[in-house]
Amino acid sequence: MSETVEDIGTYDYVIVGAGTAGCVLANRLSADPAMRVLLLEAGGKDDYFWIHVPIGYLYTQNNPRTDWCFKTEPEEGLNGRALNYPRGRVLGGCSSINGMIYMRGQARDYDQWRQLGNRGWGWDDVLPFFKRSQNYVHGADEMHGSGGEWHVEEMRLSWEILDAFREAAAETGIPKTGDFNRGNNEGCGYFQVNQRRGRRLSTAVAFLRPAMERPNLRVLTHAQAKGLRFEGKRAAGIAFWQGERECFARAGHEVILAAGAIGSPHLLQVSGVGAPELLSRHGIALAHPLPGVGENLQDHLQIRLVFKVSNTVTLNQRANSLVGKAMMGLEYFLFRRGPLTMAPSQLGAFARSDAARETPNLEYHVQPLSLDKFGDPLHRFPAFTASVCNLRPQSRGFVRIKDANPRSYPAIKPNYLSAGDDRKVAADAIRLTRRIAAARALARFQPEEYRPGAALKSDEELARAAGDIGTTIFHPVGTCKMGSDPMAVVDDRLRVHGIAGLRVVDASIMPTITSGNTNAPAIMIAEKAAAMIAEDRRAAS
Repeated sequence: MSETVEDIGTYDYVIVGAGTAGCVLANRLSADPAMRVLLLEAGGKDDYFWIHVPIGYLYTQNNPRTDWCFKTEPEEGLNGRALNYPRGRVLGGCSSINGMIYMRGQARDYDQWRQLGNRGWGWDDVLPFFKRSQNYVHGADEMHGSGGEWHVEEMRLSWEILDAFREAAAETGIPKTGDFNRGNNEGCGYFQVNQRRGRRLSTAVAFLRPAMERPNLRVLTHAQAKGLRFEGKRAAGIAFWQGERECFARAGHEVILAAGAIGSPHLLQVSGVGAPELLSRHGIALAHPLPGVGENLQDHLQIRLVFKVSNTVTLNQRANSLVGKAMMGLEYFLFRRGPLTMAPSQLGAFARSDAARETPNLEYHVQPLSLDKFGDPLHRFPAFTASVCNLRPQSRGFVRIKDANPRSYPAIKPNYLSAGDDRKVAADAIRLTRRIAAARALARFQPEEYRPGAALKSDEELARAAGDIGTTIFHPVGTCKMGSDPMAVVDDRLRVHGIAGLRVVDASIMPTITSGNTNAPAIMIAEKAAAMIAEDRRAAS
């Protein structure tokens, strides 16, 4: 590597990470032609065919072209297993490889953030920012927006077995719903998705691509951050590699970290911001002590129950037939319909694991298919999978550097099922799923529990089974949490405590995980952050 560092100039805002939040920020901040904005992305352009075909997540996750290909540490709660931990490494970030499900969470999630002392983050405060970028298929109303960049559409297919599961859920006390995004998502229905006429819509397509025509926005791909540079207690800019060339960009106003719940805390730690003991152990000079950096990791663990069925066709049969595969391809390329438009999960449900819960604490992702683990071939027998996750886990993990090299991967340890309440919820969730499978509406399909196996009954057996079949649903948050307590990393305007000119804007700022999929909340966070950044700039001028 060359010993020289190329200074690429001064920008008003330098954004690290062109993922879900970074693309939104780049659009909104560069809308002011007086502001020069630089956006850095460690991955490449989003010109890979499978990014844009909805079923293509099968080929983008665990693919180094589009994914960081992280792994967790071995997890005691998963009986010693380590999990693949997909995170987008391409323009659009996770929105280019995720499940495309549009889900805000529950009003109580955001009201709790406000009750923790985070001003301006209650449900009534954040709802306008959800609506701002939305283009809702059914038009605007008091809960939805239209005309924005972020298309929210209905699924373009249905399955007999999923319709029956929905009926069975209703028989079990989970009402039908057509909209999960009105503040209380209780019920069962088909998910709405971020697609446009059968193609994936990423934030790179929706927000970044239109903004790239602006002369005041510069986007650099294959640009991996090396470390923040400080002048006293102010972030002066960012050093990064573009290929093997080392560069430096100065920030006139702010450096904004939008590298996600893994990338943002990792970059802070290698830059000397974090727990003093951790940094000292790896020979990193302390720039500013913040013990909460990388702590408070929360994620949704999905427990994948598989049921064999009869008297119906599932994707297992279609995908294991040459004729079926050909027909699926033809249906997609002629009509933009059929299984190639499928999100990883089609039917959703929100329910309570027990009656004492104030609001639903379980989310189902139900699929007309089954496999042993992600990446394996589909089973040859007809089946459906009912994945269920605890929406509000008590277990907390961490993201911590393993050495001082910015290119080394950090230790990722979610500590799944380490809390007793999480193990109890897992056991109750399996029992509820069994009750749904035994309901009258599914009887004609003769569901037979394949995994984890009907012989397992006790709380202890079911919690251990959850550890055997549980896997991430790709919702890591919380590692640069917002707040004013000693473990908080950013304040309620997302400014890093104790350092001027530095913010974090991504899902890592969530003090507690939202009750649902996390992509839409990340967009909302970026929308709100962009508005606050503009307000703060005007107030300072």
